[in-house]
Amino acid sequence: MSDDAAVEALFLRSDELADLATPAEYVDAVRDGYRQRGEGAPAEPRTKLLNEDPPGFFTSYLAILPETGAMGSYTYGAGFGARDAHFMLSLYDAESGEPLALLDGASLNPFKTGAAGAVGIDALANPEASSLAIIGSGAQARGQLRAAVTVRDLDRIDVYSPTKESRESFAAEMNEQLDPTVAAVASSAAAVEGADVVITATNASEPVFDGDLLEDGAHVTAMGQYDTQKREVDATTIERAKYVPDLRDRIHQDAGAFMQAVEEGVVTEDHVHAELGEVVAGHAPGRERSDDVTLFDSGGTAIETVAAAYMLYEKAVERGLGEPLAFARASDALTGR
Repeated sequence: MSDDAAVEALFLRSDELADLATPAEYVDAVRDGYRQRGEGAPAEPRTKLLNEDPPGFFTSYLAILPETGAMGSYTYGAGFGARDAHFMLSLYDAESGEPLALLDGASLNPFKTGAAGAVGIDALANPEASSLAIIGSGAQARGQLRAAVTVRDLDRIDVYSPTKESRESFAAEMNEQLDPTVAAVASSAAAVEGADVVITATNASEPVFDGDLLEDGAHVTAMGQYDTQKREVDATTIERAKYVPDLRDRIHQDAGAFMQAVEEGVVTEDHVHAELGEVVAGHAPGRERSDDVTLFDSGGTAIETVAAAYMLYEKAVERGLGEPLAFARASDALTGR
């Protein structure tokens, strides 16, 4: 096969992508991705393969965004011998099927996940929401918060995580970057009580707050519920809330808190209000009353990943970033031409 028959794509490094877009640009791209999903764009929940020795898991998920003109997969291995994670994002042209780019997805991960959370807040939280509680103080919490402030005019943010030094460091860092006052508080209850918006960004296997503490009218974004054993919110929160997952099929697969609430007999599968995309596209109502409690279960999909990746790809092309990679056409390679 000659080089002329190959298709050229770009390899984009994590450091090239790190500062390529603002949180607001991520939110705009991801919102449109979910709108397309609400109009029928194909997407599947993650496939997760577990390995016992060495311990780890291998995960991948897929989506096609026809109006964007892109499709892709997001694949990563976590644990294993290296005891770390590595993210590989493949992006294809949705019309020709040809590869566009291969992205190192490490640096974009908190931004695209944070953007999905912000789209959930924008679609479901009260428009006048001004106070936010965030439980967690890691990279994902930073991504969630930077995106959230682009969709609501917040006055105060309270952060709680179990380690005092971590939550205080997080508050100090975010106070330098954001306009709202960010304060570290001593308990999740202190953070949640009175909050208009609550974000959980943890890897907890047990609920991180009491659902009875939620104010009427509060919105919850739970982004650490991507496993049957993960349960950031309790059955009370699920029962009180209009429950909106990123993908409906996740309720049978890895939406841990919802699955456990069903097992406990607190709710049935009919408790699902709508997918986020259906709300964003206007095919299902979001918040209908100011005192509704709403919950966006953000377990992670390729919808936000492909939307964010294509936005970054276009920016990279404009700036001349990336290293070219040649991919053989299967029609040539398989026929030996």
